[in-house]
Amino acid sequence: MNLGVIQLKKKWFRSLFKKHTSGLFIIPSVVLLGIFFFFITLDNVNTKTYDITRFSTAKETIRSPITIEDEKETERKTRETVQSVSDRYLVSDEVTKERISFAEEIREAIHTLHEEGKEVTDNKPMTGQEKVQKLNQLLSEDISVSVKDQTFLQLIEASKEDREKGFTLLIQALRETLNDGVRTENLQTAIANVQDKIKYSTLNDNIKKPLTELTKFLVVENSFFDVEQTMEARKEAAGSVDPVMIRAGEVIVREGQTITNQIYENLELVGVLDSQRNIFPLLGMLLLIVLISLVIGFEMYRMNKDNNLDNNKIITIVIVTVIGIALMKIVSLYTEEYNEIFYIVPIATSALLLKLLINERMAFVMAIIYAILAGFIFNGKITGYLNAEAGLYILISQVAGLYFLMNVKDRTAILKSGLGIMVVNTMTVLLFIFLSFEKYSIQDLFIQLGFAMFAAFLSAVLTIGLLPFFEAGLNMLSDVKLLQLSNPNQPLLKKLLTEAPGTYHHSVMVANLSETACEAIGANGLLARVGAYYHDIGKTVKPHYFVENQLSIQNPHDFISPKQSAEIIIRHPYDGANYLKKYKMPKEIIDIALQHHGTSLLKYFYFKEKEKNNHVKELDFRYPGPKPQTKEAAIINICDSVEAAVRSLKEPTEEKIEDIITSIIHDRMSDGQLDESPLTLKELKIIQQTLFDTLKGIFHSRIQYPKEEEK
Repeated sequence: MNLGVIQLKKKWFRSLFKKHTSGLFIIPSVVLLGIFFFFITLDNVNTKTYDITRFSTAKETIRSPITIEDEKETERKTRETVQSVSDRYLVSDEVTKERISFAEEIREAIHTLHEEGKEVTDNKPMTGQEKVQKLNQLLSEDISVSVKDQTFLQLIEASKEDREKGFTLLIQALRETLNDGVRTENLQTAIANVQDKIKYSTLNDNIKKPLTELTKFLVVENSFFDVEQTMEARKEAAGSVDPVMIRAGEVIVREGQTITNQIYENLELVGVLDSQRNIFPLLGMLLLIVLISLVIGFEMYRMNKDNNLDNNKIITIVIVTVIGIALMKIVSLYTEEYNEIFYIVPIATSALLLKLLINERMAFVMAIIYAILAGFIFNGKITGYLNAEAGLYILISQVAGLYFLMNVKDRTAILKSGLGIMVVNTMTVLLFIFLSFEKYSIQDLFIQLGFAMFAAFLSAVLTIGLLPFFEAGLNMLSDVKLLQLSNPNQPLLKKLLTEAPGTYHHSVMVANLSETACEAIGANGLLARVGAYYHDIGKTVKPHYFVENQLSIQNPHDFISPKQSAEIIIRHPYDGANYLKKYKMPKEIIDIALQHHGTSLLKYFYFKEKEKNNHVKELDFRYPGPKPQTKEAAIINICDSVEAAVRSLKEPTEEKIEDIITSIIHDRMSDGQLDESPLTLKELKIIQQTLFDTLKGIFHSRIQYPKEEEK
């Protein structure tokens, strides 16, 4: 092998080593992002403190950074509520029944006195005094002692009809009054109420007077203070008092207002005085950022493990993230109370760029992270408050962008995605408005919808505008750029078509096979197609030394040694890589051109040389490599050989095609060419079946029309 090939081999091995060092670049990039997140959100969780004295004038409006209970105010409110609870009294049914029974006993005793005819003694009429004495003998001691004899005499002398009406009214009034409860402080009022009912009744005056006197005896206290019920009522009242809360964002004092004792105590309570700095919110935010950084680091590590990460991709993730978070922070600076200006943030730009330049999984993970940070960035600098509405809007907008950005054929696909984002943003804003208890004017409604639609439009425009900078500045590969590179008018493809038409046709066939196989296993079919277009561009250096370009000419390998032939053929992947680098093609395309033969052996020239020289070194007839590192490169490695082998068949049949595909894949595996690629045995089986189905369709049986002579 000549010195040039050895130098190329060393150069590309250094490039491969550089690629694997991207894993070491993950940690500093994640740390850098974590530091950026911390300082961006610092003023959103750091409680601002003030140097304030009592009875001074507030220089600015101060809001509570936290939600906290004002225990002193809660205690005062509870005390007032308990004091307002009236004492509880228990009405004694026994006393009520007793007093009513006394009234009925008097009535019955007088009735008995008249019925038994005891108005005569020793055939002489009884005097009034004798009647009263007889009555006292019939009555219980409590009654006879308490009621005056004059009252009894008046009741005895009243007519039976008046007496019955009077006692009926008295007992009814007595029952109503006693059932309502009579306490010491309202005893006289209760007696007066019963007396009034008697006074304003239709009874005769001769019965009203004794009944009125009797009321003073019958109406007594029957409602007594109940300690247990009173304490229970006060306890229940105290429990019904809601805690007095100072809510996060609530105005404690407005600009120009005097700092009273109450205001000063509230400021002290929420911890905004200089002597009350609190580092716990900062520690909480730091913990969140550590978790976020670990997630980002894990995703980068997973990509690196699958050989899908390089330094340029890491830089892209960092730059896109910084742009997205910075846009949110800038908008938050103009956010005031009760305005939803966060609707205007074109955060979908970050999701679209990450999907186009990295992959959809990374874009979705970062979308969630941006949404979480948005909740803090748009919290109005209120410590402990998370703006869930802003976070949800930011997440939905990005997910909409990822969903609608499909089947990218050109940059207009990004504009179509922008229209989808616009619809989703509008629906999200309407959702928030309809779920809100606040009333919005038509003007506010149109302003918010305008913000959302403008954000979607700006997201698409920024994506289209920023994409070329990443593609050119970091040599990043997107679907849009791949579609541009697949244009036949590309200078290198025109060069391949004009200088090596056979190779061009071969590349197109390999591209078709590779794309189909990649899509069957979930790999990047578009990358495989475009990589296949350029994988043999190095053959344009000496096109006639490759059999597909040898039309009507003698094979030049017949005039040189097998070793020289091998050196010419072995150079074409590296010549192609140089061409691609010269034209500043993406690294993925260069890697495919470099790896599409791996370290495989040129068997034809090796065995031809071995016929003359038994001491020939196999290494001299092997490609320097590297072996395929990605699924796309490995599939092109297989399809390149399969297409050439099947094309060489004079009468291709299904059995021959299947045998060739199987033997080539087994040869690649046994030779170790697929050892460094992430392809699995299951995927290789799918690739084998897919290639067979595709080639079977291309080389299907045709009707053999007879020639004129045969007819």
